[in-house]
This record gives sequence, C-alpha cells and structure tokens, in this order.
Amino acid sequence: MKIFISGSPGVGKTTLIKRLFLKNPQRFYGFWTEEIMEGGKRVGFKVITTWGESGVLAHIKLNSHYRVGKYAVDVSGFEKLVLPKIKNPLMDKILILDEIGKMEMFSKGFVETVERLIFLKDLDILATIPLKNVHPLIRKIKENFEVVYLTVENRNKVFEDLTLSLFQY
Repeated sequence: MKIFISGSPGVGKTTLIKRLFLKNPQRFYGFWTEEIMEGGKRVGFKVITTWGESGVLAHIKLNSHYRVGKYAVDVSGFEKLVLPKIKNPLMDKILILDEIGKMEMFSKGFVETVERLIFLKDLDILATIPLKNVHPLIRKIKENFEVVYLTVENRNKVFEDLTLSLFQY
C-alpha cells in the first residue's frame, strides 16, 4: 500500500501523519517535520524521527546556500539524521515520509532513496507531497500512484478511512 497525501499548507497533513503514528507507533518508521516557533513566529522547521530523535531541517539563522524562501536548509544534518533510518526498508512496517518536499529534496541521497523505495512492491508507504510539481520526483509519484488530496472538509474522513485500511490485520 502506497498512500501519498497532498494539500494546501496548514490543512493538516503532518497532523494526520502524527495521529496515525500515535494510534500504533510500532507499525511505523520514518520521520515527520514540524515548525520551530519563537515568540509566536515560525523561524524554521525540525525533523523528528519515529525513534524520537530530532534535528533542525531549516532555520532563518542557519548559514547554507540551500534556501527555500527565508529558510536556509541543513541538508547534511537532515541526511545524517534521516537517511540511515530509511535507506534499508523494514518490510513489516509502514514507512512515514513527511514530507517529500522542496527542503528535503535538496538532498540527492534522499531523492535517490525515496525513488528506489516507492517502487518496492511490498513496502508500505505513508507520505506527504506538495501540491505543486516542485521536483521531477513529485511528478513521477503523481503519474504512478494515487494521491489523496486533504482538505479541511475531508481530513477527519481521510483519518477514519486510513485508520481502517492501515490497521486491518
């Protein structure tokens, strides 16, 4: 089962991933991203693994030539934290990739790993992707797999449907 979720920023894609993870953490491995807030303002993003490790993905105060808007991306830090955890698939678990986005795709190793993993027949994946085709990998995903488009109106129904499909034994 390959489930790719897309939707507008702030619609609840990461919240959906985290809610599913929290229902049965032993069924998943991978990572998600969260905002870093200071004084009520977003100043960056962190990546959190299902093992509880975290690191800065992007920040306004970082020094990097990899940039998305005002955020500098720590590509090497992201690779050190995430790639060892996902490169060897755990076929008895569901791989969480939140998200396959602009910042993460500065990493060639991440792009190559994800491209290999998405086409493994028996690997279950739950991932979020951007609405826009920001990278050839996103186009490839949209051409080869069904995408669930999350909205404020359907997000509870999508959660219920995914709960049923992911946790049937």
